[in-house]
Amino acid sequence: MLDIKFIKANRQLIKEATQKKRLSFDVDKLLKLEEQRLISLAETEELRAKQNKLSSLIGQTQDSTERQELINSSQDLKTNLQTKEEELKNIMIKWRALMLKVPNIPDISVPDGDSDDDNKEISSWGEKKTFDFEGKSHIEILENLGWADFERGAKVSGFRGYFLKSGGAMLEAALWQFAWDFMIKKGFVPVIAPSLVRKEPFLGTGYLPQGEDDLYKTQDEEYLAGTSEVGMMGYFMNEVLSNEDLPKKFVAFSPCFRREAGSHGKDTKGLIRVHEFYKVEQIVLCEDSHQESVKWHEELRENAEEIMQALGIPYRVVINCGGDLGIGQVKKYDIEAWVPSENKYRETHSISYFHDWQTRRLNIKYKRPDGRVAFVHSLNGTALAFPRALVSLVENFQTADGKVRVPEVLKPYLKRQ
Repeated sequence: MLDIKFIKANRQLIKEATQKKRLSFDVDKLLKLEEQRLISLAETEELRAKQNKLSSLIGQTQDSTERQELINSSQDLKTNLQTKEEELKNIMIKWRALMLKVPNIPDISVPDGDSDDDNKEISSWGEKKTFDFEGKSHIEILENLGWADFERGAKVSGFRGYFLKSGGAMLEAALWQFAWDFMIKKGFVPVIAPSLVRKEPFLGTGYLPQGEDDLYKTQDEEYLAGTSEVGMMGYFMNEVLSNEDLPKKFVAFSPCFRREAGSHGKDTKGLIRVHEFYKVEQIVLCEDSHQESVKWHEELRENAEEIMQALGIPYRVVINCGGDLGIGQVKKYDIEAWVPSENKYRETHSISYFHDWQTRRLNIKYKRPDGRVAFVHSLNGTALAFPRALVSLVENFQTADGKVRVPEVLKPYLKRQ
C-alpha cells in the first residue's frame, strides 16, 4: 500500500506504474473517492462536535423547557450523524478496496515487457550440460531409480500429486538441510513458519485480493500459503521495532501450497509445477532507505547464486520485466536453472524488494535514531525450493548407467541418514 498523500502528489507516476506492470487500475477513480472521503469525514466530525457541544449544554441547562428543546435538537442531530456515519462507512469500504489495488512503483532499471518472455538476462553461470549418451528427463530418472511414484501420487492426491521415496526423499532432505545450514552461516535466524495463515498477512503481503484464485482456503476463512513470506511478514504485524533491531534476517522453512490456477496444460507431469511443495525462504526487514533495500536485494540474490554454484547446477539470472512483476514489487530477479531434457532454463528462485508497500499494509514500523517512527522496508527471496530443485539436479548429474552423481556438498548430509 502506498501513502495516499504520495498517490495524490504522484497521480501520473501511478498511471505509469500501472501501465508498466500491465495492471488494470484507475487512479483517477481512487482520487475522486478520496475527495468524497475527506468531505464526508469533515461533515461527520463537524456533526460529532456539535453533538458533543449540545450534550454539554444539556447537562448545564436547568430550565426544563430550554433543556427539552436542546434534547430534541440533539436527537435530530443524532439521526443526521448516523446517516452521515453510514455514508462515510460505505465510502471507506470502497476507498480501502481501491487502496489495496494501488501498484507499487517499479524501479527505473526494470525493463518494459508483457510477460516472462520479456525478462532480461543479466548473467549466467556454469556450462549447459550435454551428454555423450541419450539423456533422460527427471521423470524417467526418478521413476527408473524407484525414487518417485507419480502414478500413485495422483491416485492419492489427485492431479499433480507425487511421492518421493528412497534416494529421492533422502536427496530432497539433504537439499533442505544444506540450504538451511548455508543461510544460518550467513547470519540468518532459522524459523519453521506456519503455512496455515489468517487473511490479514495475505492482504498485507499482496496475495489478496489479487491472487485469491491461486490460494487454498479453509472452511474457517484461513488460507494455505504458497511461501513462508506470508507468515513471516505477519510475524511483526502491528509492532514497532527499534533501530537497533534492524536488519532482521530470517531463513524460514515451510510446506507450501498453490492451486496453480491459470496453468491448465502447463507442466502437467513431473515436479516443475506441483500443488504441494517446500521452500527455504530468505526474509529481510531493514530501515526505510532505498539504498539499504537495493543492498539487501543484491545480497539475497548473491546468497541464492552461491547455493546454486555450490550444488554445481548451471543457471542464469534475469531481471523481471514490468509485466512479470507483482503488484507490490519494486524489482525482482529470477534465477533459472538449466534443464537438459527441455533444453532451456526454468525458474527456481524469485528475489524481490517492496520498499514499505507491504509493511504499510501490515503496520510494521521502527523507531529511527532521531526518534521518528517510519515503516520498515521488506525483502524476500528463495534460498531453495523443493522438489523443483531436484529437476535440474538429477538431470544435470545423471550418468550413462541411469544413476545420479551426488554433488559433493550434499554427501555429508546423506551420510547422516
